[in-house]
Amino acid sequence: KISRAVARISLGLQDSLSLGNLESRRDWGFAGDYVEAMWRMLQQDAPDDYVVATGETHSIRELLDVAFGRVGISDWSGFVRQDPRFFRPAEVDVLVGDSSKAREVLGWKPRVGFEELVAMMVDADVATETESADKALTIR
Repeated sequence: KISRAVARISLGLQDSLSLGNLESRRDWGFAGDYVEAMWRMLQQDAPDDYVVATGETHSIRELLDVAFGRVGISDWSGFVRQDPRFFRPAEVDVLVGDSSKAREVLGWKPRVGFEELVAMMVDADVATETESADKALTIR
């Protein structure tokens, strides 16, 4: 939701983004890293339970800083609105995983950091939105 909106805002296709709590913190990781962890699990002789996570948390505000920064917007405050409808009454403020077992047993660790992940997401959404806008212009 965020990276797509940032892409659309940067391209002039959207005016604003409505979000809830900007201070909630999450453990964001790259799907490709997690697929590698799953592959390593499948290589084990016996099944076991593992937590696959980066072990780091970043707030929604940090994600906004990196995402908007990627498209050259340093002050995003005029584009983001906090909307009470998006606040979750039972929200957990901090979600972070402990992947120490996966790191020790599987020899796995995440390779893509938070800023690189956000950049990848924004870049992909800018490309997709640009392509969609180009197609819409061609059809007219």
